[in-house]
Amino acid sequence: MHRNTARRHPAHPIRPARPARPVRPARPAAGRSRLVAGCIAVAAVLGLSACGTASGALQPTTAAPTPGSASPQQQPTGTAATTIAPATGSDGATGSGPAAPSAAAKPGTPGASGASGASGASGASGTPSAPAQPAATARTTTPAATPATTPATGTPAPPPAHPGTATKVIGSTASGGRTVALTFDDGPGPATGQILDLLAQYHVKATFCEIGQNAAANPALVKRVVAEGHRLCDHSVHHPQPFEKLSHDKAVYEIGAAHDMIVKAGGPGTEVSWFRAPGGGFDADNEHIAAGLGMSSIGWSVDPRDWARPGVPAIVSAVQHQLKPGGVILMHDGGGDRSQTVAALKQLLPWLVAQGYTFDLPAA
Repeated sequence: MHRNTARRHPAHPIRPARPARPVRPARPAAGRSRLVAGCIAVAAVLGLSACGTASGALQPTTAAPTPGSASPQQQPTGTAATTIAPATGSDGATGSGPAAPSAAAKPGTPGASGASGASGASGASGTPSAPAQPAATARTTTPAATPATTPATGTPAPPPAHPGTATKVIGSTASGGRTVALTFDDGPGPATGQILDLLAQYHVKATFCEIGQNAAANPALVKRVVAEGHRLCDHSVHHPQPFEKLSHDKAVYEIGAAHDMIVKAGGPGTEVSWFRAPGGGFDADNEHIAAGLGMSSIGWSVDPRDWARPGVPAIVSAVQHQLKPGGVILMHDGGGDRSQTVAALKQLLPWLVAQGYTFDLPAA
């Protein structure tokens, strides 16, 4: 039996046992203390307190800036400086300042593209010299462009062609002496026919200062005025006041268009010899405009303010006290209820005749 067993299991050489590893001695307690102290020192360097670590009240890591986070903090600072709205009254607020958005908004301004390129470079490199360059460029180019564009966009309206006060306004009759000229404003109107009837009774020739739009609306009355030997006067199209404050172009229209309306209403051969500014608003400009149309400027020397309807006695008394030889009386045949004017005229015409006045036209 022993012999068979040896054949089935041949003998192997026995490996020598590995020597046992020396057991490391346990670190003394003093080594652990040094390790803990080193950790605490590292924590102190990183801004952490040992007591905070023990209690779990650690500060957020974002509160402690690291060298790598310096660039992100500078980026928002530079962006905010370029997007803050300019203060009222500053160069940026008026569009003439050195702000980069203003330069980019004017592609036609010389150097605008260079300013935008420098702005992009400053964001990439973070160097302080790059932002200073577009600022200096905007200061030198934008103010130069502003004076060139301001007069073109904000050009004021042209001044009147002939500024100043009127110097040739007529306030007397053509013949002088014991004469009087009757003038009627704001017609033709409902009272014009009645006044024409009264004048015919006393063989009086008067001057009618007509509103252009009223003449266009009552051509028959204009034709009657002309046919009965009276004279016509331009009193503007719409009677605007104060007339002397109108622009030159507006005055040209009010005077010129009224003249044409009156001539058209009166028919062929109609003449308009005078111009009377509404409210007496004469100035050198409208006086010159009227003269260019062949009209003299006529005022007055007697004003009973009949347009205000103060009562018939007040109208009659005002004429009697104000009139002097060679005077021009101002009355109204249009612009409202003129029944008081008609009634006063019935008393004044015989009184004037009794006072030895003869009727004349205004001086030319």
